[in-house]
Amino acid sequence: MKTSVRIGGAGGFLGDSSVAAPQLLRGGRLDYMILDYLAEATMSSLGQMRAARPDQGYARDFTDWVWRDNLADFKARGVRVITNAGGLNPNACRAEMEKIAARAGLSFKIAVVEGDDLVGRLSEFREIGVTEMETGAPLPDLASVFSANAYLGGAPIAAALAAGADVVITGRVVDSALTLGPLMYEFGWTEETPDLLAAGSLAGHVIECGAQATGGLFTDWEEVPDWAHIGYPVVECFPDGDFVVSKPPGTGGLVSPAAVAEQILYEIGDPQAYALPDVVCDFTGVTVARVGADEVRVSGARGYAPTGSYKVTVTWGDGFRFIGAMPVVGRDAAAKAKRQADAVIERIGDMLRERNLPPLRATRVEILGAEATYGANARPEAQGTREVIYRVGAEHDDADALRLMMREFQSPTTSMSVGTTGWFGGAPTITPVARVFSCLIPRSSVTATVSVGDQTATLTATPPAEPHDPAGVRRPPPPPAPPAERGLSRVPLIRVAWARSGDKGDAFNIGVIARKPDFLPWIRRALTPEAVGAYFAHEFEGATDPSVRIYDLPGLNAINLHLIQSLGGGQFSSLRLDPLAKGKAQQLLDMEIEVPSRLLR
Repeated sequence: MKTSVRIGGAGGFLGDSSVAAPQLLRGGRLDYMILDYLAEATMSSLGQMRAARPDQGYARDFTDWVWRDNLADFKARGVRVITNAGGLNPNACRAEMEKIAARAGLSFKIAVVEGDDLVGRLSEFREIGVTEMETGAPLPDLASVFSANAYLGGAPIAAALAAGADVVITGRVVDSALTLGPLMYEFGWTEETPDLLAAGSLAGHVIECGAQATGGLFTDWEEVPDWAHIGYPVVECFPDGDFVVSKPPGTGGLVSPAAVAEQILYEIGDPQAYALPDVVCDFTGVTVARVGADEVRVSGARGYAPTGSYKVTVTWGDGFRFIGAMPVVGRDAAAKAKRQADAVIERIGDMLRERNLPPLRATRVEILGAEATYGANARPEAQGTREVIYRVGAEHDDADALRLMMREFQSPTTSMSVGTTGWFGGAPTITPVARVFSCLIPRSSVTATVSVGDQTATLTATPPAEPHDPAGVRRPPPPPAPPAERGLSRVPLIRVAWARSGDKGDAFNIGVIARKPDFLPWIRRALTPEAVGAYFAHEFEGATDPSVRIYDLPGLNAINLHLIQSLGGGQFSSLRLDPLAKGKAQQLLDMEIEVPSRLLR
């Protein structure tokens, strides 16, 4: 057994920078490199791509950039690669990789992990009454489905490495499994060691989004040097589950306890029920500590037995949407832009009626530059800005109806608001509305396959002897309520906290970390579900059962806020400017709370 394993995170989404892989190969001293490409929205795009071209459906970013440009370094340095770039067609991905390697006179042992693609079994799931895990809705029309994939875990990746693979190409696995798989292989971790599986999963969670762990998206962005050459993360993992986060020397970015803590809280709901195929994680006792320049040790993850289920995500098309943007400059720009956008929508409504077509089923107008996403929290003076872009979104069941809007959208340039500049960056487009349906199925009903060369092995996960029981989880107590005190100051939350937000389907979370432990009781007192719900009231537009949940993470001096039904459907099914909730933490940090003046000094 190795005394430690070093893993670098070189890609956090389809479209991440191509500088990450060569940077980590030069300076990361890696055993493994992981690259994560598969957001839920990405699966719908790959599904449409595969439907049009059966030889596609994988992440060409990986084969055409990372693999082609760095395969000689992978070979020379002996760095093993784990990636979900296979998407919906991992065998085609492997075939393309082998062609590229052969042209370079190199060969690699490339393993493929399959079994996650369940499109062919949806009729079976309909017959047994599978429903959406949050809403209880039935499966969508199967003819409209783009993709249907189970989230596999780390065990198939570990099996591929045990078979001698230099590279492991997967389809849909949980993002953190790309890191957990090699740790299971190297350290012999199994479901009998749930705390270690939780720790390995947390290591994967920290690096799965690339430079978000090394200063990217950090609250105190001014403190992060040299964005142009930002370092990508490396975790050095130890057999006891602890790991140290760092980055290659001489690179930009920042590795600090706060930056790492922000990433730990990114896109999680209940921190004691972070359910993965291999383990249910509890992050409430996790701690972060600086151990060197740009080095942070992470400890304290706990794990419970897995649930015995796999999550399956189905992406499907539900009509079409149009999104267009148009600048307006000059005095009263925001008011002129709003009137013009409303006029365009009204005109399209008239044209649809004249053609006996149904009306637009949804519309949205946002005036960018006038704090449109802040709702009632927008500053009045923002309406006085003299440069805006109005953004119009619309949905219809028929793409042809939206082509009327595409045709008419440019016409106000010469007929409505003075100061309309026209848009010269390309015409707006019509795209499918891609919705997400998530459900749970017994993990024993899914068989993963691992193929290396001409050898194929199958792995069917057996039900855990004692599946995770949420009722047995003990919640940490909230911080004690602060005593009555004079001399309070009202300050923006950013004075006393860091924060990071992210989407969770049609919900988002905001992890809030106290800058000093003494601030935490005051933050907890101010950020009640009622107060947060009122602050973000505009985000719950159209929700049928909205709520705000709050969780305590004493190890990080933090709380996690989870806002349910708050993104208008989320991702590609939302007309909103920020359907991935990237800016919600920034907005909350403007909220004023009361804190003793003595603590601020």
